[in-house]
Amino acid sequence: MDKTVIEKHFTDQFGEAPQLTIASPGRINLIGEHTDYNNGFVLPAAINQCIQFAIGKRSDNEVHLYSIDKMEHYTISLCSLKQSALLWPDYIIGVVVELQKAGLVVKGFNAAVTGNIPLGAGLSSSAALECATVFALNEVFQFGLDKISMVKLSQRAENNFVGVQCGIMDQFASMMGKAGHVIKLDCQSLAYEYFPLQLEGYRIVLLDSQVKHSLASSEYNTRRTECNEGIQSINKKYPLVKSLRDATIGMVDEMITETIVHNRCRFILEENDRLQQGCEDLERGDIGAFGKKMYTTHEGLSKLYEVSCTELDFLVNECRKEKDILGARMMGGGFGGCVIAIMKNESVDTISDHISKAYHEQIGKNLKVYITSIADGTGIN
Repeated sequence: MDKTVIEKHFTDQFGEAPQLTIASPGRINLIGEHTDYNNGFVLPAAINQCIQFAIGKRSDNEVHLYSIDKMEHYTISLCSLKQSALLWPDYIIGVVVELQKAGLVVKGFNAAVTGNIPLGAGLSSSAALECATVFALNEVFQFGLDKISMVKLSQRAENNFVGVQCGIMDQFASMMGKAGHVIKLDCQSLAYEYFPLQLEGYRIVLLDSQVKHSLASSEYNTRRTECNEGIQSINKKYPLVKSLRDATIGMVDEMITETIVHNRCRFILEENDRLQQGCEDLERGDIGAFGKKMYTTHEGLSKLYEVSCTELDFLVNECRKEKDILGARMMGGGFGGCVIAIMKNESVDTISDHISKAYHEQIGKNLKVYITSIADGTGIN
């Protein structure tokens, strides 16, 4: 994104040019879904759609925010930070609160925000905004935080202030992304390594179902509870098992008799194994084998973990019919959002038109299509 637009808006709103402009990307996740809060592995990447955040110091103790996209102002004193009625300022204020908790002195500042991350599509615009905020404040006020510390602080802001009990994957991918690479992240230790994503002749395409069912957040919490029930059952005989990361499929089959809980736990363990094998595929440059694993993941998410929906299942089934799609699956928490697909570059337009038409005819909804590329993480724009 061209930073001249946000710089002009900042100057128009605050009467002076910003000191700094930050770009912080959204993220995709190639494989490894719902494994993050089970201390498992994920394989995300930063994308070329991003949040832009322009900042300048103030001489008082106030924070003045402006959303270019919403054309909304928000002002708050650093002495009385609380949630807003607008939601979008909360991702910024939450970061300030966590910095204060860490004993760091945040002084007054102006900030303008814009972005081209599609909202509601499961691409983590909220994590991108948190990462942009902490990165900007760290630069302007010279706190000296390293990137991992900023990732953890951004997650705490969302957990504690916004009130969403997300795992760490979204913030990690947004902050730590590397162009042309996916990140294999161990959500238990935060150990990570980059794997090259060699997509010669192929593109990552997101098919946005334009659906967001209201049960998504409640069912997300239910899945966490069900996984914890499975851990408790296993722990009765295997006391060293503190999370599903420590368990084996044999333990799950032996100790968990309740079918739903068994299915949830089995999916998580199978998904962790699939991700490890998928990384081996990437090392060999075998995108075809990796794509087949994406389809298998979707089956597990739909049948065992039960977080898909009619619309997502329809889109993945349509992808299966296309020889120029190597793999596809629902991405994110579920019950709506995007299907991520690896499509042959020369066929993207044709396939997108075909699936869009079928989706409208069968489901009665319009499909949005986003073509993404793998980008660097949060940094100065």
